[in-house]
Amino acid sequence: MPTPEPITVLVVDDHPIMRQGICDLLNGSGRFSVVGEAADGEEALRTAAELKPQVVVMDVIMPRTDGIEACRELMALLPDTRVMMLTAAAQEDAVIDAIAAGATGFVEKYAPPEEFITAVSDVAAGRLRVPDEAVKRVFAMLRGERPLESIKPLERLTAIERETLTYFASGTPYGEIARQRGISVVTVRNTLYRIQDKLGIETKPELVIWAVRNGLVDDIVVGIDEQ
Repeated sequence: MPTPEPITVLVVDDHPIMRQGICDLLNGSGRFSVVGEAADGEEALRTAAELKPQVVVMDVIMPRTDGIEACRELMALLPDTRVMMLTAAAQEDAVIDAIAAGATGFVEKYAPPEEFITAVSDVAAGRLRVPDEAVKRVFAMLRGERPLESIKPLERLTAIERETLTYFASGTPYGEIARQRGISVVTVRNTLYRIQDKLGIETKPELVIWAVRNGLVDDIVVGIDEQ
């Protein structure tokens, strides 16, 4: 019986030691072939477009473009690629956001090796790997129970979303935010749209007021740049 071809994987994490450890684990399993690495979401999108891996294993929290935004853009670029997110135990809201972005698997960064390998195998085979508590909360939201109301609004934003909103609410133009974070203006705009959607805010001026009220900036800036 012929040996099956290894599943091709792109590993995305901004910590070199963590990234190398994941690559060694996957390559050493005999089931996978790591065809590329990336340190942030922007690099992940470029590398995935070139290599077209079957699975992308990607950290949620990263500089430049975070894992959730990268997952959303990756699904539009390569809809047949599976995405498994690396999460920390306290990132349940990020898991829910990643489900909406198209991720089909989640595993904690420090899971035992066998559990990690099984999770990637399940995602590659098209099976869903979602933490039980996240599933319960998603269904509760669909039933209208809205358990997210118990979470402080600021805690719903990722670190990168808070940073982007702080820049914006301080009056920093889109182009300068993009330069400071090393991303595109489109990504800045998409991040702000995602923040508005999370918080249920319709306009950019209201978003600035929210940022002031929640302590991200000291005062309202007149003349918001939306270019």
